[in-house]
Amino acid sequence: MTTKSRVPLSRRGFLKALGLGGLTLLAPGAAGAGTKGSDRELVTVLDLSKCVGCGACVAACREGNAAKFPEPVKPFPEMFPARSKPEDWSDRRDVDDRLTPYNWLYIQSAEVEWKGETVAVNIPRRCLHCVNPPCANLCPWGAAGKQADGIVRINDTVCLGGAKCRGVCPWRIPQRQTGVGLYLKLLPRFGGNGVMYKCDRCHELVARGESPRCIAACPYGVQSIGPRSEMIARARDLARGMDGFLYGLTENGGTNTIYVSPVPFDLLDAALTEARATGPGRPHLGTVADSMADESNLAWATLLAPVAGVAAGVLGLAARTGKDKEDGHD
Repeated sequence: MTTKSRVPLSRRGFLKALGLGGLTLLAPGAAGAGTKGSDRELVTVLDLSKCVGCGACVAACREGNAAKFPEPVKPFPEMFPARSKPEDWSDRRDVDDRLTPYNWLYIQSAEVEWKGETVAVNIPRRCLHCVNPPCANLCPWGAAGKQADGIVRINDTVCLGGAKCRGVCPWRIPQRQTGVGLYLKLLPRFGGNGVMYKCDRCHELVARGESPRCIAACPYGVQSIGPRSEMIARARDLARGMDGFLYGLTENGGTNTIYVSPVPFDLLDAALTEARATGPGRPHLGTVADSMADESNLAWATLLAPVAGVAAGVLGLAARTGKDKEDGHD
């Protein structure tokens, strides 16, 4: 599989994009910091040659994470401007053929011709937990963040549902539910539109040294999880053993999810596209350049970092204050 090389980044170009062309000093290591990942980060490897599409992982994810799913308040506030439309999945919670606020994992299936044979491949899809995630770097409210263990999470107590994370995600992973979250207590007509949701890799289980629910539930051992260097070596060994292909190792500068397939991913992506199995809530498998190597994105991330930190703190305080009032505390 061919991948685009990382966009070269010059200090002059970065400063120009930042609007600081006259400055001559940039903190060492600021540009692209943390893009290589470390062994503190956990990587999941998915051996697609083993996946039969049984859906055990999907069911375990839905059942185990049900307490995190949104319970919207209706009717929704009218939004201004009127072009800001609500997104409501609360009456379609059983949808399992795409990502939704109530379905953080689903199975894509594709058939391709490879080496004279028809090969069927099933692909569990969820957030890839990027090494240098644009959703976390570019959220203006600090609602998305990356943990030291590589998990990328959205804080539903401060997320306003602006969907910036979805807009900058190369796979458009996060999905919005209107009528829930902090925006209802602030300026419901003018600011926000709900909360964004996606896989959080069962962070509470991982923190206790346990496996995510999808991994534990799989009867075929499709997924494995471990330190980054160990799992990258495992993925490469699997690919060599089946004369196969990797996806996620270099896409978007590298992710903490690596797929190993017996057939090329460009063929899988073409088959999914032809079957109209990609689009909103249905991620593609195409080539993805490193979005955070783009000078404009890097400039915005640098500008937003302190602002987003303050915003997250203020919104977090507002959320806690609102909860205290609801609970009857002064």
